[in-house]
Amino acid sequence: MDHLQAKQVGNRRLSGTVLLTAGILISLLSMVSDSDQMGPHLFAGFLVLTGIGLRIEAAIIDRRS
Repeated sequence: MDHLQAKQVGNRRLSGTVLLTAGILISLLSMVSDSDQMGPHLFAGFLVLTGIGLRIEAAIIDRRS
């Protein structure tokens, strides 16, 4: 694996972790609040799924190299 590809894998892995953390925090904060809106939960779910996808993509690319 060359340096550029290793950097891209690291960036994807970090971005995935940040999105996962943000999604979980948004979900927890919206559960604590008294609001019964679904918008924050849907947004948090989208962030978590995107974060998982980025982490999986980084793992696949890392394994191929």
